[in-house]
Amino acid sequence: MINNIESTVISSRVRLARNLADQPFPNRLKDVRAARQIVRSVFEAASCVRNFRLSWMDVVTDTVAQSLCDDHLISPGLAANKRCGAVLIADEADDAASGSRYSVVTGEEDGAPKGKFSVMINEEDHLREQYIVKGLNLPYAYLKISAVDDELSKRLRFAFDPQLGYLTACPTNLGTGLRASVMLFLPGLTRRKKMNKIIRDLSELGHTVRGVYGEGSAAEGYMYQVSNEVTLGVSEDYILSEVQRTVLEIVNFEAYARKDLASGGRTADLKDACCRAYGILCNCEKVSFREFLRLASDVKLGIALGWLETEDFSAVDDFIASVRPSNLDVLLDESLEPFERDAFRAQKCREFFRCVTRAEL
Repeated sequence: MINNIESTVISSRVRLARNLADQPFPNRLKDVRAARQIVRSVFEAASCVRNFRLSWMDVVTDTVAQSLCDDHLISPGLAANKRCGAVLIADEADDAASGSRYSVVTGEEDGAPKGKFSVMINEEDHLREQYIVKGLNLPYAYLKISAVDDELSKRLRFAFDPQLGYLTACPTNLGTGLRASVMLFLPGLTRRKKMNKIIRDLSELGHTVRGVYGEGSAAEGYMYQVSNEVTLGVSEDYILSEVQRTVLEIVNFEAYARKDLASGGRTADLKDACCRAYGILCNCEKVSFREFLRLASDVKLGIALGWLETEDFSAVDDFIASVRPSNLDVLLDESLEPFERDAFRAQKCREFFRCVTRAEL
């Protein structure tokens, strides 16, 4: 049976907000040529660090932009900035597979987790640097993106005040400019109707809980993001340790909530729902993403409770991301009709869920 952290923590992300010292903030930068020159300057500096791929928002299709949003590599705000928005993306798994020199230059070990870098340019700030990796790996994620930030700071002059720290467009990012967030799978606390209290309690401690896609988004598939709110007057290490500590407490609360679900009077109904969801996904001929996400979340809960089994729990999360509408369209390089997409998703489900089996109790 998988452990509580593995079945609760989906991914960790560390983001750094930075601005160039000699330019107005993006929302006040009226000169398009100057804004686009920022992109070129950042790309030139970043190319010395990693094998980044540059994508301009006025060049990528709406489908690709939505796919990047779904994968948390860009924000909807950046996707909408067709005037001068761009993103740099580097995937460590791709670099390792291709034998890229950057894997050697940055000293990456073979057994280390492989994550993704993205640098959003001309979003709310000139740069939003981030690193995303599976599991509870906040210190590791900070180490990775901080190394990139250090190299960029040698080639770009960031706006920094000795008293306030890094200067940002929004005052809530002043200071370290650091946001540490963890994506969590919380079916137990959601079903036990404990989330509202947890959200209130965390807010008092200087943390925030949001949906899958950040501020204003819904908690689809029992998934929530927990992150710090305070960036000014505290150190990077303090932020990382406090978010990590908070996440571990939530993991424990979730474990107790799942235990209550599995031992209550409606255990048979819950087990039936999880196993029935598994059966549908193994045999369906068409399935919308909304229905799929509900079913897949119940399958994940069944795995977490030991009623279903799989060797790699995180592979289910990867699969969920891969069959989002935008990602299916990108995979096939065409815009599918909804009924075509639902049929193709069902086919992928029948193939993938062979890796899940009923547990022999």
